[in-house]
Amino acid sequence: MKINPLIQLGTLGQSIWLDYIRRDMIADGRLLHMIEKDGLRGMTSNPAIFEKAIVESHDYDTDIQAMVREKKDAKVIYESLSQRDVQSAADVFRPLYDKTDGKDGYVSLEVNPHLAHDTNGTVQEARRLWRALNRPNVFIKVPATTEGLPAIQQLIGEGISINVTLLFGLSRYRQVADAYIAGIETLVAQGKPVRNVASVASFFLSRIDSLVDPLLEKLIAEGGHKSDIAKATRGQIAIASARMGYQIYKDIVGSARFKKLATHGARAQRLLWASTSTKNPEYSDVKYVEALIGPDTVNTAPPETLDAYRDHGQPEARLEQEAGQAREALERLPKLDIDLNALTRQLENEGVEKFNKPFDMLMETLVQKSRGI
Repeated sequence: MKINPLIQLGTLGQSIWLDYIRRDMIADGRLLHMIEKDGLRGMTSNPAIFEKAIVESHDYDTDIQAMVREKKDAKVIYESLSQRDVQSAADVFRPLYDKTDGKDGYVSLEVNPHLAHDTNGTVQEARRLWRALNRPNVFIKVPATTEGLPAIQQLIGEGISINVTLLFGLSRYRQVADAYIAGIETLVAQGKPVRNVASVASFFLSRIDSLVDPLLEKLIAEGGHKSDIAKATRGQIAIASARMGYQIYKDIVGSARFKKLATHGARAQRLLWASTSTKNPEYSDVKYVEALIGPDTVNTAPPETLDAYRDHGQPEARLEQEAGQAREALERLPKLDIDLNALTRQLENEGVEKFNKPFDMLMETLVQKSRGI
């Protein structure tokens, strides 16, 4: 009998999480089934996921109608619906959270995406969501924007667990890791416990290739010396970035600075591979799972990618394989006049907008529903 490849990921040190949430899967037992049969260890959400769940199903209609009659506005309705789902999912994951001593079993909820460039607004909203959810096994998602960095440090320093989202570049990852450690240092300096504070740094992958590949394809079409370099680089940059990110992670957890905090019970901020659904049909549908399996990492995947991996995944610890080739792939980009730092800044800005748009669409849908009721 074939062993479920998703289960095998856990034996290789990687936690598989689901990048999806919907009320019916919590209520009908599908989520619990995935925890038991697939080794699912967590769940992430974002405004786009909630917009799809609320708009494309009738699961929320009764609650929406009740809140409309109570004169609740669209934002309050959205928060009530999303918080209830996250709380319910967190309760299903709670036994796993307890069993793993707080390593896994988390469910994430994002701050309002319109606050991505508002440090104080992010801090205030994250505090409010943390109190409202009132679960130890939840993450508040904060984007890794310039304005998000001080918010991350502040919130970690208050003991709030954070999923740092919309992370694309290696230099920004170093800043994120520093913000996390500085927050933990604040807690230690105040004599407060740190073992119950957790964090992941969510590195978005497929979007990197989706932006870089067309630039490489243009060079390939032009021919010449750069064409050969571009051919060798196409489809490699996201995975190369992740592999280099993991080397940075190892340096961080091996540093004297972190080891000092670890003596107080501090947890490492794990790397989480996000945006793992393959956008290019020429690539394997499990491309961003297979290549990045390694210890103390998380991969959050949408249902379609999980299904594909369950069907034909080939688990093997590949994350640290070909580290030299990954470095070489990144070093080829300047030779092609491609500025990866500039592109990751572009992806960050586009990522914020990609969350703002479905959030605004959902608000408008709720307004329309309210008028109809």
